[in-house]
Parts: sequence; structure tokens; C-alpha cells
Amino acid sequence: MTDMLVKLYDLAVDWPAVMAHQQQGIHYRQPLGSEVEAILQWVGDRFSAGWRSEVGVAFSQRPSRGLIAVEGGELLGFACYDAAALGLFGPMAVAEPYRGRGIGRLLLQLTLDQMRVAGYAYAIIGWVSSEAFYAKTVGAMPIPDSRPGLWRTALKINSSGS
Repeated sequence: MTDMLVKLYDLAVDWPAVMAHQQQGIHYRQPLGSEVEAILQWVGDRFSAGWRSEVGVAFSQRPSRGLIAVEGGELLGFACYDAAALGLFGPMAVAEPYRGRGIGRLLLQLTLDQMRVAGYAYAIIGWVSSEAFYAKTVGAMPIPDSRPGLWRTALKINSSGS
């Protein structure tokens, strides 16, 4: 898996899709402080200890460094940044039953837009699982020789989730 670079100053957010989701009851927002522990449990149950740790770092900041997708009080997915390193997007995930509805695409776009608003000109998406998805969705470009990058000396307990 490689890292990818995104030009945030060229980022386009699909605002009509965000509004359509909102009308359907799917909301994208920052987590409340009182929700962080429940989100960490959710992430740990579905993904990895490494991701749980990184989400904890991102969501313990104020303002939080990322967003959640919620429908009817249920957590559908999350995206965060500045978790493993400053300027690094991720992790991001959507729960299996909710995939294919565009939630991941909008979490990606909206969280990268949050980075842009915070003053970042570029974002690095670390250790991507699908170069095609990130290239199509936000114009991300592979960074040559970036594997294993930041995670080359990671502890074995975190290597699967970063």
C-alpha cells in the first residue's frame, strides 16, 4: 500500500449529495466529547487496535480532527486526520451494512475540506487500500517510494490498522 497526495486547494465537495443524504437522515458532523468513548469501542470492535488509537488521538482534539456519519442515532462511519502525523488523512471506514451508499466518499471529501479550512494546502492519505477510489474521488496522486513510509518501524500490534 502506498501513500497518496491530495491538492486541497483543488478539492471539490459534492454538496448536492451531502444535502441529499441530510434529507435522507444521514448527517456528517464532528463527534461530541461524550460520544468519543462509544466511537472508540465501535472502531475497536470492527477494525483494529491501531485504528482505535488513531481515532482516539484525532477525536480527543478540540475541534476534533475528523467527522462521523450518523443516521437515526447510529454510527455509520468515520474519517479523521492528524492522527498518526500532522497533515495525514486517515483512518476512514464505513460499517459493512452501509457501504455502497456514498458515505465513505462524502466522509473523505468533507474531512479533507475540514483540513483545507484549517489551513492545509495538501493532505497525504496514508497507506491507501484503493488508489483508484482516492484518485477518482479527490484527485489523489500516488507518492513514489512511500511504502511502508511512516509505518516502517511501527509496532506489530498496530501494523494491521494504520
